[in-house]
Amino acid sequence: MEISKAVIKYGKIFRKILVIGNFPDSDVKQKAYEKRLTEMYASQKYAGHNIYPTTNAEHIYAIIAMCLELKEFGLSDKEIIDAVNRGFSRRRNFFKRLIKCIDLLPNSYQIAKNWNISDHDKRVRDGSIFYDQFDVSDGKIEYNISKCMYVEMFETYGIRPLCKIFCMTDTTAYSNLEKHVEFIRYSDLSDGDCCHDIIMDKRKIKR
Repeated sequence: MEISKAVIKYGKIFRKILVIGNFPDSDVKQKAYEKRLTEMYASQKYAGHNIYPTTNAEHIYAIIAMCLELKEFGLSDKEIIDAVNRGFSRRRNFFKRLIKCIDLLPNSYQIAKNWNISDHDKRVRDGSIFYDQFDVSDGKIEYNISKCMYVEMFETYGIRPLCKIFCMTDTTAYSNLEKHVEFIRYSDLSDGDCCHDIIMDKRKIKR
């Protein structure tokens, strides 16, 4: 997508956040956001981060810009995360409905397993995520991630904890695969030293 189109697209989403949150001077705040995002897209930081095929730097930077603007309003990290998630509610709800449909399938664990293996291979290939562990066994996947470019991008702008917005996508996805998949997250990189997850086939868990 052209930068100008991306700025307009995300500017509208930020406007939605402002309206939902009843923030005053929405026009002024939207223009400030669009100016910030335009400058961020033109930066050397963006050029350095926009090199990983499996990450959408354009989207990530748009959310980072939203977080930076909202932070200037004096919001807490939790308030910022909630506000951004509300702004993307249509996208999130579509994702949830899709996951719930997959959950109806008897092979939903196998689908999750195949997705994780494929994602791991692609991430390792382009260097966007560094795995210290990625073990696949019968009915179980366990991985440990020590470096993630999503977190690195947020860290670059001094707002690492707000990368929780992206870390939460996993917990959201697996919470809607409740029939066949058990998901355990011990920690994530937004506020910890590593991302440590376990995904299990519920049919093979010994009770």
